[in-house]
Amino acid sequence: MIEADHYVVAGNPVAHSQSPFIHAMFARATGQAMRYGRLLCPIDDEGGFARDIRSFAASSGGAIGDFEGTTDGPTSGPARGCNVTVPFKFEAYQLGARHTERAVLAQAANVLRFDPPGDGGWLADNTDGAGLVRDIEHNAGLPLANRRVLLIGAGGAAAGALGPLIAARPATVVLCNRTPDKARALAARHADWASAHGVPLSVETLQQPGTGFDVVVNASASSLQASAPPVPAAVLREGALALDMMYGAAARPFIAWADAHGARGRDGLGMLVEQAAEAFFVWRGVRPDTAPVLAALQQRLANVAPDAAAGARR
Repeated sequence: MIEADHYVVAGNPVAHSQSPFIHAMFARATGQAMRYGRLLCPIDDEGGFARDIRSFAASSGGAIGDFEGTTDGPTSGPARGCNVTVPFKFEAYQLGARHTERAVLAQAANVLRFDPPGDGGWLADNTDGAGLVRDIEHNAGLPLANRRVLLIGAGGAAAGALGPLIAARPATVVLCNRTPDKARALAARHADWASAHGVPLSVETLQQPGTGFDVVVNASASSLQASAPPVPAAVLREGALALDMMYGAAARPFIAWADAHGARGRDGLGMLVEQAAEAFFVWRGVRPDTAPVLAALQQRLANVAPDAAAGARR
C-alpha cells in the first residue's frame, strides 16, 4: 500500500487558504502520493508556532491538522513539510537547520522541508519572490529586465520578493514602507545582491516614492485593512502593471485604483499558484504545470461568497 506524505499550510488565520486546493491539483496531475491540509497556530502563545510545527513534523496519518478537501488516498504516512503564512514567516526561518540563498536574503521562510538530521536537518526556503517574478513575466507577460519597479512594504512578503525581483535585473528598484527604518534595513541586507546584479536599490517615503514606475507591487498590509493604496497615483506610468499580493475581495480596491489611473491592476492569485508550484518542486522534485490550476482556482473563487474569496497571500 502506498503511503501519502503529509503537508500543511501553517498560519493564523488559515481557514481561508486555497493552498490545499492548489496542492491537491498538483498532486493529482503529477501522480504524487500526498495529502495537504491546514494547521491553525496560536498567535498569543510565545513559542506556540514552533511547538505546533514540531508536533506536526513528528505526526503521521494526518493526526495533526485539518485535511478536509485535500488529495484523496491513503491517510497514513509521515509529515514531510509545510508552507508558512502570516504572521510566522520570520519564525519559520529560525526553525531551519539549513537555508536556501533566497531565504537567507529574506531572513524569512514560507517553506519548510522536514529532512532528517542525517541529511542536514530541516530546510527553510522562500518561494514568494520566485512566484511573483514568474507570475509577472510569464502569466502577465511583462519581462522585468530594464523596468522601473516600486515595492511597497518591508514585512515578510516584501522580504521574500525583493531578492528575486533584483535577480530579474530591472532598471531600478525602489522600496517604500510605513516604517522607513524597516525598509532601510531590508535594502541594506540586499545591497550586495543588488550591486552584483547591477541594479540600483533605494528607499523612499510613502508620500514621495517617485513617479512613473513600470511595475508597482503592493506587499503592505493596506489591503488586509481595506485601506486606500498607501502611495500617490503618480507612481503609475500609463499602462503600468500594478500588482497586489492579496487576491479576491481584499485586492479589489487596489486593482480599482490602478485601473482608474491608467494602469493594469492584477491580484496575487497567479503569484499564489506560482509560489506553490515552486514549493511543490522543493518538496517533491517535480515542477507541476500551473496554467490549469490557476484557471481552476479563478473559477472556484468566482463561484464562492465574497468573504470566502477575500484571500490573503497563501
